[in-house]
Amino acid sequence: MKTLPQLVREAIEEIKGLDLKFIDVRELTTITDYMVVCTGTSNRHVKSIADNIIRCAKEAGYRPLGVEGIDAGEWVLVDLGDVVAHVMQIQTRAFYQLEKLWDVPPPEPAPTPKPPKTPKASKYGKPKPKAKPRGRGRAPSRGRKPRK
Repeated sequence: MKTLPQLVREAIEEIKGLDLKFIDVRELTTITDYMVVCTGTSNRHVKSIADNIIRCAKEAGYRPLGVEGIDAGEWVLVDLGDVVAHVMQIQTRAFYQLEKLWDVPPPEPAPTPKPPKTPKASKYGKPKPKAKPRGRGRAPSRGRKPRK
């Protein structure tokens, strides 16, 4: 029995879809497991590829959850649950660049915060005293006695 990604690949290759790319998005989203992007050369070609994906999926017992854009044939989205197929014309694919949106490495876990710094202890085990702030008071002048 073929898996759904294998079935979609074969359906696209059967109608000569161009520049086929499978993107594993399991670590990036819960919407789907795989995004498939391929190119068709014209409106008719894009529609034919999408129709073949739908037909092959139905024959294998998978029912599409949704199909968008099949009337225009510029960009057709076929949602099969675990696999979402995007069949696009060359100009549309170049403009939207879905591969760049989804083909990113999963985010790394955030670093753990460091504890706040404590004052360094002197060689005698006590923390070093902080320096006294310098005031802006008037210094006594030389040769004069301080006022009482």
